[in-house]
Amino acid sequence: MKKILIIGPSWVGDMVMSQSLYRELKQQHPDSSIDVLAPAWCKPILSRMAEVDNAIEMPLSHGDVKLAERYKIGKSLRTKGYTHAYVLPNSAKSALIPFFAKIPTRTGWTGESRYGLLNDIRPNKKAFTFMAERYVALAHPKAEMRDSSSLGGLTNIPWPVLQLDNTLVRATANKFNLGLELPVVGLCPGAEFGPAKKWPTAHYAELTKLLIDNGYQVWLFGSQKDAETTSDIILQQPDTHQDKIVSLAGKTSLEEAVDLLSLCQYVVSNDSGLMHVAAAVGCHVIGIYGSTSPSYTPPLTDQVDIINTDIECRPCFKRECPLGHLRCLKEISPTSVLRKIIHA
Repeated sequence: MKKILIIGPSWVGDMVMSQSLYRELKQQHPDSSIDVLAPAWCKPILSRMAEVDNAIEMPLSHGDVKLAERYKIGKSLRTKGYTHAYVLPNSAKSALIPFFAKIPTRTGWTGESRYGLLNDIRPNKKAFTFMAERYVALAHPKAEMRDSSSLGGLTNIPWPVLQLDNTLVRATANKFNLGLELPVVGLCPGAEFGPAKKWPTAHYAELTKLLIDNGYQVWLFGSQKDAETTSDIILQQPDTHQDKIVSLAGKTSLEEAVDLLSLCQYVVSNDSGLMHVAAAVGCHVIGIYGSTSPSYTPPLTDQVDIINTDIECRPCFKRECPLGHLRCLKEISPTSVLRKIIHA
C-alpha cells in the first residue's frame, strides 16, 4: 500500500487545485493513504477533501529556511512509514523535509537546485499548460508524461470537489443571520497577489446596485484585509439597498466561507483563492482576470464565465500595473458582468 506525504502549496487557490492530484492518486491506488504537510490555515480546506487522511501543520512560515528545524521535522516523520512524497512547491527548502524523512521515492518538478533532494525529478513542467495538469502529471510515470496531451487535456483530469455538510452549512448561515428568500450572488473583491488582479471597487459597487435592482441579494467575501473594500462597496449603495447586502470580510473563518459560498448561485471574483473555492463547491463562477490569465489557473468547473480584456499588454503577471493605467480591469464594465448573470 502506498503511504503518501504531500508537501502542499501555500496559497488558497493552489491548495484547492492540488486536490486534482490527490483525487488522481486515489483513483490509481484506492487503498493508499495521503497526508498533507501544509500551513495551519490550510486545514479548513484539507478537511473538506475526502482523499486526505491527515493534515499535518507546517510550523515554519513560507519564507523560512531554518535547516535545523526542517531536519527535526523530517526526522520525526520517519516513523510514519511513508513510501512516496510529492513536493508541489518549486523551492529547494520545500524538498528538504521528505529528504530528511528518508522517504524512498520523492517526486517533484525541477526547481531550485533540487537534484538529490528529489530522486524522481520531472524536467518538463512548462510542457503542461495548466497548474492542475502539472499537479496531476506527478502521479504518472515520468516516461509517460510528455505534455498536456499525455493527460488528455484539462477536461480529462479530476477537478477539485470540496465536501459539504448541509447541517453545518445551514448552521453557518444562521450564525450570520443570512436568509435565502432572495437568490444570492457572492462577490470576492480582494486579491492577495496585488492590485493588478483587483477589479475596481467602484465597479463592484455599481454591480452590487444593479444586482439588487434585479432581485438579488449580495454577500461580500474576503479576509480582514478586504474589509475596507467591502465597506466602501456598501457605503456606495442607496439606503433602500442596505438590507440586501452584507459584508462577511474578516468575519468568517475560511471553513465558514466555504459553507457560505456554497449557498451562492453566482460568485463574481477576481483571480483569487476564493474563486477556486467557489468553483469547488458548485457555484456558477464569473472570473475577472486582469494581469493574470485563465490559460494557467482557470476555475475548474463547468459553470464558468471568464471575463477579460484583450488589450495588448495583458497578461503581464505583475502585482501592480507597470504602465500605471490598469486598463485591463477598468475597461471591464459592470453591465458586461451583469449580463452573465441575468441572461445565464
